[in-house]
Amino acid sequence: MNKVIEGLAYVLGNDIDTDQIIPAEHLVYSLSDSEERKNYGKFALTGVPADQAGLPNGDISFTENGEYESKYSIIVGGKNFGCGSSREHAPACMEIAGVRAVIAESYARIFYRNSVDGGFFIPFECATSLIAEIKTGDDLIIDLAASTFTNRTSKTTYELKSLGEVIEIIEAGNIFEYARKTGMIPSA
Repeated sequence: MNKVIEGLAYVLGNDIDTDQIIPAEHLVYSLSDSEERKNYGKFALTGVPADQAGLPNGDISFTENGEYESKYSIIVGGKNFGCGSSREHAPACMEIAGVRAVIAESYARIFYRNSVDGGFFIPFECATSLIAEIKTGDDLIIDLAASTFTNRTSKTTYELKSLGEVIEIIEAGNIFEYARKTGMIPSA
């Protein structure tokens, strides 16, 4: 597993819910069909209100020109990220759009577990409220080994909370691969 994640930040506010991450009208696409699957990336974060997305005036789209992959690979959120319904489509659409990590003050626990168990991306927690300090488009680098991330744009480093035992699931790729690796279920 790569111990460093680099990318551009996309900043959101507090209480971003799963209906904002992927609006219900877009849950009609098949995750197993390679072409339909792209629609989840295309519509990722389209339900986020303008005052919660990108810059304060909400003028930065997560994906551009109908593309399904975003140039922003690290989401920075506030408190209670991923609240709302427990749909697995929310973390899946973010992965499809190219998200490799989310850094938030706190998560809805079901969203957190869906993110880890599905191997969609790494959900980091930071005790510092970042949504006023990090700007959309800032260049970030996350160091898993040191449990820190640096905003290379502002040259500021922050501590991340330990991933604890979930790092083993993340390193395995998802909960099923972890279970196979540890002998909980037979290998395929």
